Amino acid sequence: MSTLALILAGGSGPDLHVLTANRSDAAVPFGGKYRVIDFPLSNCVNSSIFNVAVLTQYMPRSLNEHIRAGKPWDLDRDDGGVRLLHPYQASADGRGTWEQGSSDAIRFNLDVVRESRAEHVLVLAGNHIYKMNYQPMLEFHRSRRADLTVGVLAVPAHQTQRFGMITADADGRISRFEEKPRRTRSILASMGIYVFNSEVLNDVLMGPGLSHRQLGRETVPWFVKHKRVFAYEFEGYWANIGTIPAYYEANMGLLADIPALDLSDPRWVIHTQSEQRPPVLLGAEAEVSGNLLCDGALIEGRVVRSVLGPGVYVAPGAEVRDSIIMNDTIVAAGAVVDRAIVDKQVTISEGAVVGFGSDNTPNTGSPGILNTGITVVGKRAFIPAGMVVGRNVILAPHLRAEDYPPGQVPSGASLG
Repeated sequence: MSTLALILAGGSGPDLHVLTANRSDAAVPFGGKYRVIDFPLSNCVNSSIFNVAVLTQYMPRSLNEHIRAGKPWDLDRDDGGVRLLHPYQASADGRGTWEQGSSDAIRFNLDVVRESRAEHVLVLAGNHIYKMNYQPMLEFHRSRRADLTVGVLAVPAHQTQRFGMITADADGRISRFEEKPRRTRSILASMGIYVFNSEVLNDVLMGPGLSHRQLGRETVPWFVKHKRVFAYEFEGYWANIGTIPAYYEANMGLLADIPALDLSDPRWVIHTQSEQRPPVLLGAEAEVSGNLLCDGALIEGRVVRSVLGPGVYVAPGAEVRDSIIMNDTIVAAGAVVDRAIVDKQVTISEGAVVGFGSDNTPNTGSPGILNTGITVVGKRAFIPAGMVVGRNVILAPHLRAEDYPPGQVPSGASLG
């Protein structure tokens, strides 16, 4: 059975704020050394699927540079391998048009599907964290003679409004699909993992009278009404890191004594484009407890319950608590970082505090998302010496010393 995997990796991730200011959500760093896109790519090759196309759109340069020819995933192949498919302007109707959604992105690249001669198309989201063998799902799809199979998992009732919700019979056939309903009796949520029969997918998306733009809102419900659609239930760990709290919790979950997502399992390696860095170095007075520390990190201060990316420097007298610090960030002497997400190449100067006090005022621009005390600092921002930054604060990328108010950035503020 031949399979072509299409990874939808063009999302802008607006609820990730400054983390996606200069990159797509699939390119956001995760777990220290990884990128989010590493998980679907690794799942594919670990499932013996070596024909992969990555569909890009928003801010693709970081993603392109990370994937390149696909060598870390054994996808630098003459036959199959990985291809980066960029958006383009179509003019079949006499007017230049651009793709306008996930279904449109697939429609614009149906020539790749046809040329692959694949029997099935595995459609994946590029912004989900999980480990999954796709072969049992493909076998389930074939055994049910399905036109479409949707990967689903059970979710708590209070989370149903975040997902496409599925109602299925005892055999797994889907009778109803609701996209992010306010109320539903279903507990089965779509994971954004789909197996389509390639000929059926081509016929539907190219069929007369259909102008579907979105998979979840239009194409999947149409399939449920007119085709054989089944639900394949997944019981492992899965996380959509599309919001700041979800991203933070998924990273912090890696620090558990027995993490739900085991990144050290030799039977299911998550591959990535690794940098050549020296080992972690702890200074004579360093204090570390319960962390995930990546190569090249130099710790001379105190680091507790945190994820530190490659090349992070924590100076003597500095302290990092319950935080995610990305590549090559400097936490200078006497600085404190508490419950924060700090992007790459940030400078936190002497005596600065990021995540200060007990004032948990929600962020004024995003009160529904940033209200749990997490402060987020954009790439290459500079935080001046002695500056105090409160909680639920957003600091934009590339901030300079002159961009700050005197002394303090209050909780709930956004700067830049």
